[in-house]
Amino acid sequence: MPIVFTNGCFDVLHRGHIELFRFCKTLGDKVVVGLNTDRSVKENKGKNRPINSQDDRKLILESIRYIDSVILFDEKTPYELINCIKPDIIVKGGDYSAKDVVGSDICKVVIFDYVKGYSTTKTLQDIADR
Repeated sequence: MPIVFTNGCFDVLHRGHIELFRFCKTLGDKVVVGLNTDRSVKENKGKNRPINSQDDRKLILESIRYIDSVILFDEKTPYELINCIKPDIIVKGGDYSAKDVVGSDICKVVIFDYVKGYSTTKTLQDIADR
């Protein structure tokens, strides 16, 4: 019963996120998502983020059929959460190399190729440009 872990802000959901979660579910029986708190999103992304509150983001993620559990974390990285959960696999997006993924010393890392044309940064820029 492999446990698959992924994490992020998941502030403005798009198709790329759903494809990531679906991919995670193909790798294991249980998908756990580590979700940055509002405070840690601000620390990682800047003062104008998040767009949606941690409670709203958590509720939306919990509604996605590919996700079994959503756990908030307040630190800059999810290392302590990963160490506590001890998943079998960590999945991260294509802008990472496996050796640089937080938690790669704890379990196997799989890199998910981005879905071309989808990113939160691009979505927010498209909205700003309108």
